[in-house]
Formats: sequence, structure tokens, C-alpha cells
Amino acid sequence: MKRTDKAILEELHALKQRGVLQPKSVVDAARDEASPLHSLFTWDDTEAAEQYRLIEARKLIAVHVEWLPGASSPSPVFVSLHNDRRGGGYRTMVDVLSDAERRAQLLEEALEEMTYFREKYKALKELAGVFDAIKKIKKRS
Repeated sequence: MKRTDKAILEELHALKQRGVLQPKSVVDAARDEASPLHSLFTWDDTEAAEQYRLIEARKLIAVHVEWLPGASSPSPVFVSLHNDRRGGGYRTMVDVLSDAERRAQLLEEALEEMTYFREKYKALKELAGVFDAIKKIKKRS
């Protein structure tokens, strides 16, 4: 762990001592320029507002779903592959699924996310069957 990561984690633990860790408490603590959290935030309000609008746009894009041909449930309309994120772009799910290379990339990214999910929730023994399924899928790909 980097020294700065340790300082950040210590600060977050200190804030947690007051109860449930709240984002507002983190921002309030970060306002102090001496805080290890300070440099992690955008303090220019104009720039911060623009960045927040981009977050809102990403949420807007991500929440829209539609029925794809032959699907049993709705799917996201748009997806952002790792390569697309450099420019902040999205493609339609239909376009990605119909292109072998992009489809393979989407599968690879899905497996990465499942690995993250497994690591995050590995303490929950109730999910052992899900984790086994993830391992089987990874072996096949």
C-alpha cells in the first residue's frame, strides 16, 4: 500500500469512528487543505459542476434498456468498452454483440467484473454456487 493510500485509509477510519461513514463527512473533512483527502477532490466549482454533469450523462446513458431480438429480458441499450472509455464513448449493445471482436472484449470485461464481484463478496458463503459458476465460465473462455 502506498504511503498516501495509508493516510487516506487512516482518515476514512477516523471519520468512521463517528458512526456510519457518510460521503458528506468525507467531503467536509477534505475541505481542510492539510487533509490527505483534499487533493482527491475538485475544488473549482465550475470544473466540479461540469464533471458532475458528465456523471449525470453517464447515468442517463446507463439506465436505458430495451428488448434485444430473442432476449428474455431487457438489456442495456448502450455499453462502454474499455477501449471506448479513453474518449468517454458508448456503443449500442446490438453493435457490440454483432461484432466478434467487440463481443469477445465485452465477455472479457464481464469476466473481470465477475472476478471483482467474487473478491468483494467472498466472505458470503451463500454465494459459493455463484462463484463456482464464475470459475466454470472463466475456464471455458
